Amino acid sequence: MSFPRTLGELRQSPLSEKRLQSRRVKDELRDNLIAKLRCGGTVFPGIVGYDDTVVPQIVNAILSRHNFILLGLRGQAKSRILRALTTLLDPQIPYIAGCEIHDNPYSPICRRCREDVAEQGDETPIAYLSPEERYVEKLATPDVTIADLIGDIDPIKAARGGHQLSSDLTVHYGLLPRANRGIFAINELPDLAGKIQVGLFNIMQEGDVQIKGYPIRLPLDVALVFSANPEDYTARGKIITPLKDRIGSEIRTHYPATVEEGIAITVQEAWTQRDGYKLHVPKFVQEVIERIAFAAREDKKVDKRSGVSQRLPISCIENVISNAERRAIRHDEKLVVPRIGDVYAALPAITGKLELEYEGEMKGADHVSRELIRTAIAKTYDGYFNGVNTQQIVQWFDLGGEIQMADTAGAAEALQSLRAIQGLMDKLGKLTVGPKDSPELQVSAAEFVLEGLHAHKRIGRNEERVFTAGEKLPKQAEKPFEREEPPFRGRRPYN
Repeated sequence: MSFPRTLGELRQSPLSEKRLQSRRVKDELRDNLIAKLRCGGTVFPGIVGYDDTVVPQIVNAILSRHNFILLGLRGQAKSRILRALTTLLDPQIPYIAGCEIHDNPYSPICRRCREDVAEQGDETPIAYLSPEERYVEKLATPDVTIADLIGDIDPIKAARGGHQLSSDLTVHYGLLPRANRGIFAINELPDLAGKIQVGLFNIMQEGDVQIKGYPIRLPLDVALVFSANPEDYTARGKIITPLKDRIGSEIRTHYPATVEEGIAITVQEAWTQRDGYKLHVPKFVQEVIERIAFAAREDKKVDKRSGVSQRLPISCIENVISNAERRAIRHDEKLVVPRIGDVYAALPAITGKLELEYEGEMKGADHVSRELIRTAIAKTYDGYFNGVNTQQIVQWFDLGGEIQMADTAGAAEALQSLRAIQGLMDKLGKLTVGPKDSPELQVSAAEFVLEGLHAHKRIGRNEERVFTAGEKLPKQAEKPFEREEPPFRGRRPYN
């Protein structure tokens, strides 16, 4: 399909002048959203866990033609949602070729385009914008200037063109004018200096910007969206009150509400498709990894104001798979199956994601992370073995049995040792693992059972990953017999 390449061809195409002049970006977003809702499809593909909470609020904001802000802790898909707004834009829109601010061919706002249309008429060249090209994003930092956002007078352009400095032709446009007829997103809005936030007032209320005090008015057509961490209001800066008043909707994001939602996000985002080896990540390993983040969000030693990003389980599972992959390469195994030992080997992917309180700092990130892993193992173990009698396994260790489960040990060697533990292999059915499954999977399941018993302090394990009998609590020392005085029922004499 060929598209009009000149203004004259455009006038004769279905892209009517009336439609292009009257339909602004927010109207376009609204119309396309309504069409998508009527079809019953997913509004934002790839966004998990927000269908009943965040997405309906965003839909309402777009239907209301609001500028809006997403408030949430780190790792809550705020930037991804903002970028997904491009799916609600038209596949392409025409603009005057070469225009820095993508002028509407029927109603140009910059001086150069107006002169080109007046000079060339129907021969004015036309180009097209894709939805991705209509999205402009800026990370707010304290050094951002008004010139970066709005624009400035360019003396070099004035000198080369022989223009007066007050001429429109000397303007160097900032990011906001360059987002004309599109979406402009500012991430971490509180980090933007207050005096720079003031520069957004005109575009949000009157729909125009002014550059450098000269009488240059640009009635831009932009949908403004923002993201921020609510704790940043006091930590690094704040959104000034007049700007908050001009933001139509304030929408709060959140972390996954369930482990299943967290697993779905992690599986979607993590790099798990490795080359060369077949991979199988057991469900119980996925649950343990996900519950680490859930446990950290509840732990008093972890700073809740900072949050625990969803990037923690994503990075963790990638490291876990890599450790299992390394083991498979060393032992020439054809199947990569992660174990719980690989989760402990992935500590570097956990410690850097935690902001600790004073108590946590005193214990150290490694110690806190190991406690979180142990808590996650215990909760996951309860989901599979709650009410299951594992006394036979515990008794085997109580009678002096011990076994080492190094994360580097091959599956065949480890399986032979695990089979010696009475009653252990019989319990793997609870994990849907049977004797006909691969040795790698059987070893992973058996190690999970042992780690679960250790997490509940029924068996012991040292740093070398040697499982032994649990520590017996010492009997309380008997107190010497003391004669108990009968209660005094009379009146005590005064001294």
